[in-house]
Amino acid sequence: MSGSQSSLRRYLGAIKDTTTVSLAKVNSGYKELDIAIVKATNHVERPSKERYIRAIFMAISATRPRADVAYCIHALARRLSKTHNWAVALKTLIVIHRALREVDQTFHEEVINYSRSRSHMLNMSHFKDDSSPNAWVYSTWVRFYALFLEERLECFRVLKYDVEIDPPRTKELDTPDLLEQLPALQELLFRVLDCQPEGAAVQNHIIQLALSMVVTESTKIYQALTDGIDNLVDKFFEMQRNDALKALDMYRRAVKQAERLSEFYEVCKSVYVGRGDSFVKIEQPPTSFLQAMEEYVKEAPLAAGAKKEQVLPECFFLAAPKEILAIEYEKPPEVIEEKPVSPEPPVKAEAEAEKPVEKQPDLLSMDDPAPGVSELDEKNALALAIVPVTGKATLNIA
Repeated sequence: MSGSQSSLRRYLGAIKDTTTVSLAKVNSGYKELDIAIVKATNHVERPSKERYIRAIFMAISATRPRADVAYCIHALARRLSKTHNWAVALKTLIVIHRALREVDQTFHEEVINYSRSRSHMLNMSHFKDDSSPNAWVYSTWVRFYALFLEERLECFRVLKYDVEIDPPRTKELDTPDLLEQLPALQELLFRVLDCQPEGAAVQNHIIQLALSMVVTESTKIYQALTDGIDNLVDKFFEMQRNDALKALDMYRRAVKQAERLSEFYEVCKSVYVGRGDSFVKIEQPPTSFLQAMEEYVKEAPLAAGAKKEQVLPECFFLAAPKEILAIEYEKPPEVIEEKPVSPEPPVKAEAEAEKPVEKQPDLLSMDDPAPGVSELDEKNALALAIVPVTGKATLNIA
């Protein structure tokens, strides 16, 4: 039964593709482009033919009018938003991914501008193909792949260059740019790791094709991150506390990502995804260095104008507050027994009573001997006495 349903789906998909092509021939002002898009992203569950992809790339090159490029992006976005078929969605994403890699970078900017002016064209969070158990698994991978492409564009927006195409620049960045660009690269690497296939998706040929491009790019992303982390470490012990906290978090992420990236590559190798020379050796950042970084953060200087109480909540996890200060509200017996009694309270009251009413008071208290000051000092000292209790400083409130 499932085999007949699968055959019926393929038959219906072929009819849809034929109908769309026929309509494009009659109604479209971009007839050749529309036909190429339909044939490059059809329902056939195998990789697209190269000649149709090349026809699309010709339409979005820098030499073509911007109106043509905008129309092509709109047509691809419409194809993504309307389909419920995993093959059509995945092949459309592959066309977009290849265009980002193989067409000039004006295409990046056009896609970003399109997403800003309209809904995000790569938002596939609600996409699903529930026509079969395998289609459901493929749909999950399609969603992760779309997230990777969306993050890829965001990384391009932050870095102002494409990591896959241009040499990494993180080695020479100053601290502010480094703290801005490294998180973008780390988020992109997280999206790479999410593309690890599972179940039926591992053996699917179209998914393997897309995954091979992701694997190739992951080595460039990893190289840019490694250069950036080395640069970060060189600058770390000169950073102010807020910057040092951010840098420490990035270093911890780098340690975790190195472990996961090694596992990701092992899975890819097991299904023969990627060329043998495309995998890089993953070097784990030394975890022993974390202790030195954490110690520095505790004593790192504050930024000019920063308030200490604003920074403490961020680095509170680095301290052990219960061993530093304990506040107890019970009076220890020995403190009560040693409480001194003021020797001359009556003298103070009597002196104040005998003071002439008509005398002009000294507003600055220059002539007032203030006989009660010592008494107040003693009471305050008892009320806020800090007494060592079992290795802790104890605050006693009388």
